Amino acid sequence: MSNRIFQSVIVQLREATDRVLGVMDAEGNVVSCSDAVLLGQKWPDAALRVGTSYDPITVYEGKTYKTIVGNSNYYEYAVFAGGEDELARSLCTMAYVALNDAKVYYEEKHDRGTFVKNIIMDNILPGDIYIRAKELHFSTESPRVVFLVRQVGHTDVAAVDILHGMFPDRLQDFVISVNESDIAIIKQINLETTADDLLRMAQAMEEILKTELFIKTVIGIGTVAEHLRELADSYKDAQTAIEVGKVFDTDKTIINYENLGLGRLIYQLPTTLCEIFLTEVFKKNPLDSLDQETLFTINKFFENSLNVSETSRKLFVHRNTLVYRLEKIKKLTGLDLRQFDHAIIFKVALMVRKYLDSRDIHIGGIGGIGGQF
Repeated sequence: MSNRIFQSVIVQLREATDRVLGVMDAEGNVVSCSDAVLLGQKWPDAALRVGTSYDPITVYEGKTYKTIVGNSNYYEYAVFAGGEDELARSLCTMAYVALNDAKVYYEEKHDRGTFVKNIIMDNILPGDIYIRAKELHFSTESPRVVFLVRQVGHTDVAAVDILHGMFPDRLQDFVISVNESDIAIIKQINLETTADDLLRMAQAMEEILKTELFIKTVIGIGTVAEHLRELADSYKDAQTAIEVGKVFDTDKTIINYENLGLGRLIYQLPTTLCEIFLTEVFKKNPLDSLDQETLFTINKFFENSLNVSETSRKLFVHRNTLVYRLEKIKKLTGLDLRQFDHAIIFKVALMVRKYLDSRDIHIGGIGGIGGQF
């Protein structure tokens, strides 16, 4: 933020009052002031008092302060007015409005982080991306990927600073606070970067937040954006990865959009179509005609690639016992899971049922299913 912008506003406000008005940064440095004598002074005690106060207005040693909050949800600056009376509070509040608006305008026009945030949030027209990128000397053709870090349970604003420390190159990589729980990391990569490399980056983020702040996270990895205008798609894909993962991969804490497979397809289907599909597949008997032991057997059978011998070994049952169970399933549903086509239909049906359960949609006679499929 240019201190020159603050000073320009302060000079205009000075004509309306004889009270001292100014701006102090988070370290306590007076960066702008209507009284030139105070410029450059250091007030670390005042900065500490303002930074630890939960009140919107802080009074300390003859001055009234109001914080200006930055993207990381920490205060970056504090507006101050001379005095501790009601007039000081009013002047401080009015100065805050003017200075904060000037700060926002400056950042929207010049700040790269705000520019990138506007792209991923679809708050900028595609044609304006080229113009703004040129103004900011921003490379449009460099490949980038969006990681979406979602804090689960309790959240901590310090997570943004921790992630900033992992990606210190502010010209190439960006850490953006989207809301109270979500943080988007836009990482510039090279052509040799693989899916495994992206996974390792996500694992490093997960580990440092868990170690430093005891935060549990779920991380979605978007598709690679070959052009700056594709960043919004990568961000949406990272969101989709988390949402689909909540339904089909509940044990995973890192989900890559490109590995969603059938789950991504099913998640995009209309629920009415899913209901029709389930009704047609289980027209002989409803899905809840299968008990939990049978569903567990089916799960293991899929996990072992439809291999009867390997599945029976994992289940600690005789091969003939497993064959009997599969025959029972065939009799109840009309689907022979030893046939690949039938197994695919059953697998998709189970995933569709789980998707509908996540939407709290229940078809008559078909209950919800437990476990992972």
